[in-house]
Amino acid sequence: MKNTRRAFLKKTTLAAAGTAIAFSAKSYVNILGANDRVRVGVIGFSDRFRYSLLPAFLNHHTELNFDITALSDIWKIRRDEGQVYLKEKLGHDVKAFRNNEELYDSKNTDAVIISTADFQHALHTIEAVRAGCDAYVEKPFAETMEDNRAALKAVKETGKIIQIGSQRRSGANYHAAANFIQSGKFGPITMVELTWNVNQPGRWRRPQLVTQLKEAETDWKRYLINRPVVPFDARKHLEYRLFWPYSSGMPGQWMSHQIDTVHWFTGLKHPRSVVANGGVYFWKDGRENWDTMTAVFDYGPENDPSTGFQVVFSSRMHNGVERPTEIYFSNGGELNLITNRVSPNGGLTENFARAMNLQPNLLPEVTLEDPSVQTVSSANTGGDITTSNHMRNWMECVRSRKQPNAPVEAGYQHSIACIMTTAAARTGDKATFNETTQEVMAGGKIFKY
Repeated sequence: MKNTRRAFLKKTTLAAAGTAIAFSAKSYVNILGANDRVRVGVIGFSDRFRYSLLPAFLNHHTELNFDITALSDIWKIRRDEGQVYLKEKLGHDVKAFRNNEELYDSKNTDAVIISTADFQHALHTIEAVRAGCDAYVEKPFAETMEDNRAALKAVKETGKIIQIGSQRRSGANYHAAANFIQSGKFGPITMVELTWNVNQPGRWRRPQLVTQLKEAETDWKRYLINRPVVPFDARKHLEYRLFWPYSSGMPGQWMSHQIDTVHWFTGLKHPRSVVANGGVYFWKDGRENWDTMTAVFDYGPENDPSTGFQVVFSSRMHNGVERPTEIYFSNGGELNLITNRVSPNGGLTENFARAMNLQPNLLPEVTLEDPSVQTVSSANTGGDITTSNHMRNWMECVRSRKQPNAPVEAGYQHSIACIMTTAAARTGDKATFNETTQEVMAGGKIFKY
């Protein structure tokens, strides 16, 4: 495992000297004029790309002069299917490649959209920026700190424009919430409750596709990249969200969205500590990642443990209608991102304040945004205005060279929280973060899968 990791990172590092100079932000602007077409490559023809990212892209590509010219997918069926589908949507041929290396060697792309397996996102980002491409990268950004640090370093060295797929950062309701909290009107955050519950037996399952996937028609070695070498397994290839170390499951898929808002609203970069518990309680289908979990976070300044607040994330896959809950609490009330309202609900009333010689503390009733403005939670739902806005923001920043709404630092930070959660869940110990070494610690040891 360590050898394969080192080999990948060494290869990308050796390529850096030439490509970082050849494809600096300045030289990119010189190559790509304001009126030139931006050529986009698709890295992974996934359901997320097909049903959400592509519709978002198509909403803006004509106006902003972007076009999809290339597709890379290691599975022949998906590659062929993607080539036909993209021609239908775009009205022209799209070149299909067996892998990312072939795509980048063709010198036919300026930017890429990365929608591959969870554990591949950071590594595919490294490949992209070293090849001189900007990238829209799905979350979670990274599932290990080694990958997380390497990808952040590569992006910073090359100056590429990276948009992390944390689309809440382009949502009008979330911007209104951020402004309200950061203005001081909300008061100190005292707690945050996050939930994400579904009752979908097929969630993350692809039984029909699994029967179609044959080892001869894919590249299992390229799929694993720097993960342990194991025999071919179609489920781990297509249902990777159920298996570690190919995905952390709930933390990487769902919590990464919600915990990102905590970092955004507060300016805090990561939790001080995390504990977690759960298990596979209901879906006995061979999965390794939990179907039920709760994680509890301690957030606050590192140098002042007496100040801070708690965040609780809970999720279950056997009961629930997919309507993620995000509620921020203060002593004066709550900010609810399901209703998009600030209210005095739960605030300090006059009767209870008087008993302790205090002044009552009740927030006003404030509508942050029309309640209909919400982030679509399902990965396979088209027409999500927030994802559309997020894609447009990235496309505009590719041209302007300004930082997008969810820059690489946002991905780096949500990954720390997710990796801490995985460490706590898999070891049973409280997970912490070493600011000096940028390592997740559990049980006094660096967390390594």
